Amino acid sequence: MTYKAKNPVQATQRSLDIIETLWELDGARLTTLADRLELPDSTVHSHLSTLMERGYVVKSGKTYRLSLRFLQLGIYTRDLRKLHRVAKAELEELVDDVGGVASLVVEENGQGVFLHSVTSDGAVPLETTPGTHVHLHASSFGKAILANLSDTRVDEIVRRHGLPTYTDQTIANEDALRTELTETRERGIAYDDEERVAGARSVAVPVKNESGQVVGAIGASAPTGRLSDRRFTEELPERLRDASNVVELKLIYS
Repeated sequence: MTYKAKNPVQATQRSLDIIETLWELDGARLTTLADRLELPDSTVHSHLSTLMERGYVVKSGKTYRLSLRFLQLGIYTRDLRKLHRVAKAELEELVDDVGGVASLVVEENGQGVFLHSVTSDGAVPLETTPGTHVHLHASSFGKAILANLSDTRVDEIVRRHGLPTYTDQTIANEDALRTELTETRERGIAYDDEERVAGARSVAVPVKNESGQVVGAIGASAPTGRLSDRRFTEELPERLRDASNVVELKLIYS
């Protein structure tokens, strides 16, 4: 279930609403923010002034934007994870065999988060930018993670986030998802055949720690034309298994 603060601080909530709205709008004027949030101009201005004083918002002309302070914090949060540090080199090697994008995804608060992506020259962008959040049921990375979580945890995630559809191929039924996760767990490989991005396929494998708990997933994405059936179901999965083994050994011994 979604976490609910026992005593939420309204001022903090409003500041976060402003930050998230600036992100959604790619910057905005004071009146635009106030109208969107249905707050007085004076209230929004007070929050913006405080955020500017602390370096989280900058102003260009009459437009307010998020500052690069968030980049510093994001890199710090990502680099805290040992998995990211040990997987980067393997993704660099993996992308040469893919002709697309090699990525590392972890689960946080019931969603998948792209921690790192490496794109080959000339590859088509496939919405794998670090920091991108995705629903776990709609990608190979997410299914590789879900298949290795307990039934109770999977139920919690589905209750919290639902099964929204990205394309006509997205799994939108709980029974179908259960069947898919069972098959994924048995073969150790997860597939996404145009389920998150139309015209794109991806393959992913789980990464586990020394205790056998899933800590993330690594995989590769490419346009369907670059991932023929044999490459999609045989060649790439074998390469990913090797990559996952290397990352898991590094997690233990590095």
